Amino acid sequence: MATTTALPTIKITGGSFLLEARQPSEVFTPEDFTEQHLLIGQTAEEFAVNEILPNAEKIEHKDFSITRDLLKKAGELGLSSVEIPEAYGGLEMDKVTAAVIADHIAKYAGFATTWGGHTGIGTLPIVYFGTEEQKKKYLPRLAAGEIVGAYALSESTSGSDAMNCRTRAELSSDGKYYVLNGEKMWITNAGFADLFTVFAKTDDKLSAFLVERNFPGFSVGAEEHKMGIRGSSTCPILLNDCKVPAENLLGEKGRGHVIAFNILNIGRFKLGAMCVGGGRVSLESAVGYAKQRKAFGKSISDFGLIREKIANMATLLYVGESLVYRTVGMMDVALGEVDKSSAEAMRETRKAIEEYAVECSIIKVWGSEMVDYIVDETMQIYAGYGFVEEYPAERAYRDARINRIFEGTNEINRLIITGFLLKRAMSGQLPLMPAIKKLMEEVLSGPSIGEDIDGPLPEERKLVGQAKKLGLFAAGAATQKYMQAIQDQQEIMGAIADMTIETYAMESAVLRAQKIVETKGEAAAALPIAMARVYLSQAMEKVESAAKKVIAAVADGDMLRTQLAILRRLAKYEPFNTIELRQQIAGKVIERGKYTLA
Repeated sequence: MATTTALPTIKITGGSFLLEARQPSEVFTPEDFTEQHLLIGQTAEEFAVNEILPNAEKIEHKDFSITRDLLKKAGELGLSSVEIPEAYGGLEMDKVTAAVIADHIAKYAGFATTWGGHTGIGTLPIVYFGTEEQKKKYLPRLAAGEIVGAYALSESTSGSDAMNCRTRAELSSDGKYYVLNGEKMWITNAGFADLFTVFAKTDDKLSAFLVERNFPGFSVGAEEHKMGIRGSSTCPILLNDCKVPAENLLGEKGRGHVIAFNILNIGRFKLGAMCVGGGRVSLESAVGYAKQRKAFGKSISDFGLIREKIANMATLLYVGESLVYRTVGMMDVALGEVDKSSAEAMRETRKAIEEYAVECSIIKVWGSEMVDYIVDETMQIYAGYGFVEEYPAERAYRDARINRIFEGTNEINRLIITGFLLKRAMSGQLPLMPAIKKLMEEVLSGPSIGEDIDGPLPEERKLVGQAKKLGLFAAGAATQKYMQAIQDQQEIMGAIADMTIETYAMESAVLRAQKIVETKGEAAAALPIAMARVYLSQAMEKVESAAKKVIAAVADGDMLRTQLAILRRLAKYEPFNTIELRQQIAGKVIERGKYTLA
């Protein structure tokens, strides 16, 4: 049951946002949700409020019988099967729908982690890589919540370094089964999951296997005592001569890395959506507390520094929504071009998703750091009460921290962002090097008169263009010095990633505000414009700082001074009155009691 969306008609190349100016009509935003999206979002919201939250304390104390019951209810509502084909008991809906559900179900992180592990990395490996027999056997039961899925990649010595896996799989002499030996660590849902996608080395290459809990030689270790997400199960799994039928090899032998990286890539955009949903809950909690808490004879929501915090949190949620739904919209356009009747349909589907690996990593890094900021400021608004378990700020603070580690650490994802862009540039898939060369020639020829920008938000769009130039300039200076060896300069790779992340976020925020102006008028866009301007101001500071870091590392003497002069020219702009803008944003959020644009 494909969802009819108001998607853009143009297919966009992944990473091209650095080189091309997009138009509002080319991006998908939350304002473009169809009635179907809104209905399923409402269903997920009601399920979270009426079913999950009333059971949160019991789940927090690891009553996983309730968790399993909730997974079945989610299955009955169709919340766990939107990415499973109809032929195998699923709804086969778009990625926007998957993100909408993830966003709304994230009201309690303990269950959201369980649900995400089950519906994402626990199910999608079979959807995209399973044989017909594997799909028929497992997907209908996973869709219904009858069985629970899990994903076992990490080990004690190979978290981010997945290819350093020590678990081994040997084919039996009669070829009927594989014998797996090893240990997997930090496996979400392990305490009660029925089906595990387990990665092991075969002939020194990574392969994936579908391992059922009742297979001989399979066992689960004790629950980890975690700082946060205590309502989710996290255990090691032990494989001691575990016999796995040969037909449970998932995908091609020795090609497990393709499964691992593609599935994590999908998980990243959903994690970003969950971070937005979780951040929205914390902001609402902070606003409610600030309005009722009195100090010095008035509500603390009247204090300027509290209002500044609330405005910053709301701004980040606006930008987060813009990032997530822009990206999944692009993915849906690309997936819409796949011929599902073709023998190559699954390969083309994986290729369409991989196209946006950079954007998915951006969402993961940006979203996880965004929600960390929001829960931290929520804690600050609650002050001493926030440090007490009785109040919601404490658990939200603990639960949020894992997101910077999940789905590949933020450090690894920063390297993925820059590395993937450079790889695509070197292969000619993305004309990054010609763009850098052209920019270097332009800036070295001296100052030029800036071109006029027509249409809404000209200054904001100009700032986005400047951020792109700063990023390309710094990347050009770094690649000139290090060439291919830049891959070994992690601090520089990270700084380039930071500029890339902020540029994508800036442009997403501006395009969304511009689209609202063009479709609803400037009055309706007043709040989005204010949020975009606040974000642009702080993002430009980050971009300029990261560019300086790179330039100082790759140049010295007269060259350094020349390049810093160019950098200052590229970063120059007239600042917005962010104090006034934040007051405007906070006023609306406090009046409404939550983050919303309407």
